[in-house]
Amino acid sequence: DVQLVESGGGLVQPGGSLRLSCTASTFTFGCYDMSWVRQSPGKGPEWVSSITHHNDNTYYVDSVKGRFTISRDNAKNTLYLQMNSLKPEDTAVYYCATVLSLGDYDFTDYAFSGPGTQVTVSS
Repeated sequence: DVQLVESGGGLVQPGGSLRLSCTASTFTFGCYDMSWVRQSPGKGPEWVSSITHHNDNTYYVDSVKGRFTISRDNAKNTLYLQMNSLKPEDTAVYYCATVLSLGDYDFTDYAFSGPGTQVTVSS
């Protein structure tokens, strides 16, 4: 099983930026499609973005398009999420997952392997 560890979260003011990282414990990281998923208190998991292992095609939920950028560095076994122009509604725990979604994957029962990283957007 691939173990994933998310990091980079924190408290930021509205309009600020953060870069999240997800480090994988496998040398075959480059063979996996990857996604970022977030969960707010009292809500189900929400898919945020995906990147394919082939051609690095990227996909985003409409609410983050133009603000978030997903990327990967296969040499470092690491997935990134650059988040700009953050809004209070972006507040959530962010997880990475070895799943490709275009918004059609139900993460409700998905077993995230990492602890997630808390992002709080507040003044």
